[in-house]
Amino acid sequence: MSIPASATSSFARFRKNRLALAAVMLLVALHVVVALAPWIAPYRPEAVELFRRLEAPSREHWLGTDEYGRDVLSRLLYGGQVSLAVALGSMVASMIIGVAVGAIAGYVGGTSDTVLMRITDGMLAVPLFFIALMALAMLGATIVNLVAVIALSSWMTVARAVRAEVLRTRELEFVLAARAIGCSRPRILVTHVVPQSLPSITVAATLGVAFAVLLETALSFLGLGVQPPAASWGNMLSGARGYLRTAPGLAVMPGVLIFVTVLGYNWFGDGLRDAIDPTLGER
Repeated sequence: MSIPASATSSFARFRKNRLALAAVMLLVALHVVVALAPWIAPYRPEAVELFRRLEAPSREHWLGTDEYGRDVLSRLLYGGQVSLAVALGSMVASMIIGVAVGAIAGYVGGTSDTVLMRITDGMLAVPLFFIALMALAMLGATIVNLVAVIALSSWMTVARAVRAEVLRTRELEFVLAARAIGCSRPRILVTHVVPQSLPSITVAATLGVAFAVLLETALSFLGLGVQPPAASWGNMLSGARGYLRTAPGLAVMPGVLIFVTVLGYNWFGDGLRDAIDPTLGER
């Protein structure tokens, strides 16, 4: 099967973007290290040693210990597993919701389009962070609820992007030909129309992970995300609040990882966008 010329040219443009390539290598390295946490981490993340509280970095504890004597390096690695799993899971869920809403609204049109887009606009107009806080306070701060809340807070931009692509695609010749030979509307939508939106969906997915990491961090920092003793970068920041003067490294290290992850995904998403449509970068 031959590779389309547009895909080849997009890949060539992406390879020329050094910032995006650096972001990809950084993200790959970060995800590999985090995935290997059970084999790399020197201690269990919940292992408490009260007589070794707030120790400085040493041979035994490379990044020191926290307020309960737990190894900071181990908690960063295991916390990365939780934070990235929540971010990736919520991104997948938001993509499914957004693609479904945008595809149905754009292809069916009429009343369905009006109703779905007004719901989307209404969701965009609401301060979703505070609704997420209330939802987690009522439903309970579990990882499943956290993924659901983040997904329900981030599908709207995907829906609008997919709808725009579907509106552009549904009257093209190959779609009209599929209708002429008797293909059903669901088959045309899934097989012919939605795949044309994959570049936009891919860019939205990379940027969606960055948004999900930040939202998970904020919710966990406020105590409504991942709950102790399970580690996440957000609740590690929360636990370090009282030790900013005596042990600032407890806040700096998870903060740096959050910053690097979000920045990497943003650079990756920008690189994909510019490679798929170089006129966007010029504008």
